[in-house]
Amino acid sequence: MSTLLITITQVSILLAFIMVMVLILTYLERKVLARIQMRMGPMRTGPYGILQSLADMMKLLAKEDIRPHGSDRMLFYLAPLFVFVPSFLIWITIPFTRNIVVENLELGLFYIVAVSTVSIVGMVLAGWASGGKYSILGSARSAAQLISYELPLVFVIAGVGILAQSFNLITIVNQQSSIPAIVYQPLGFTIFFVAGLAEVGRIPFDIPHAESEVVGGPFVEYSGIRWSIFFLAEYANTLAIATLSVLLFLGGWSGPLTEHFEWLQPIWLILKVSAILFLIFWIRATLPRFRIDQLMQFAWKILLPLSFVYIMVNATVPFVETVITSNAASNQLTGIAQIILGACQILILFLVAFAISKRRKKYLTHLHQGVPA
Repeated sequence: MSTLLITITQVSILLAFIMVMVLILTYLERKVLARIQMRMGPMRTGPYGILQSLADMMKLLAKEDIRPHGSDRMLFYLAPLFVFVPSFLIWITIPFTRNIVVENLELGLFYIVAVSTVSIVGMVLAGWASGGKYSILGSARSAAQLISYELPLVFVIAGVGILAQSFNLITIVNQQSSIPAIVYQPLGFTIFFVAGLAEVGRIPFDIPHAESEVVGGPFVEYSGIRWSIFFLAEYANTLAIATLSVLLFLGGWSGPLTEHFEWLQPIWLILKVSAILFLIFWIRATLPRFRIDQLMQFAWKILLPLSFVYIMVNATVPFVETVITSNAASNQLTGIAQIILGACQILILFLVAFAISKRRKKYLTHLHQGVPA
């Protein structure tokens, strides 16, 4: 009985943490966007507008919950849960420090991938159960986008597991105590970050929610508390992608003095996650939205081949090192192997950027000449 109470307490604290973090994220995002666009942002509700997110939440909870005529009642009500529950379950295995985690799973990364795929079902159900043509079109776009960008994400996670010889998040972070993985895995970080943005539907990958094309996407018929559940899931997933980027590639909670003062571990994690979140907000304020054909081509013609190359490089370099040094007992790369791996991935990134630049120049030339690219 005590174990059950402990589990319920942990889950309740985790749920409260996610809800509070979503309120903070929405406020910070509006402030960052306002700063970039030379505006003030929320200023009226509370000092510097800090209560604006709370006021918006109360407004959503007080709104009327409307179900459109012709919709499937049961599926219409279940769809928000199919989207939110996976975004919540992901956090059960995400560690905040070396000793703070709800459930430390040995296959934590596989668990995250498996659970996150359930949200695709929720997206499709939300659009189909609503019965509207715009919601169905938005859900079809969501399913296509999520499936397309899930594959590069899985390959990157497999590549990280190959190098770490573990899918336990705490083990992966501990192996980055001296050198963060982004130093010798810049290609993996780039693919993971870009595919993660597409998975959570952030700009420039927010095609399913394009107001000018599909009037808001699969959630167009939702209002009030059910719409707020979708909103909560989106920001919980955004925070999860930022946190996983830090854990897998930026050393997690590792930093100066963390070995001697454990209370510094969550501070370093918060600082690194904040930097990734700022980058996400900056991208939203800077980049335009992709067209649907550009989005799908980017996934299948660029990210997926890159993820194949990434996992092949990650599998080849440790194997060659093992053959040369005859050291199969160590589960960490030597300094020379890290340098070779990092150089290979930087070269690949440079070649891809060069090819994209050449393609863009060719496209603009044809555009000015009135010739199809």
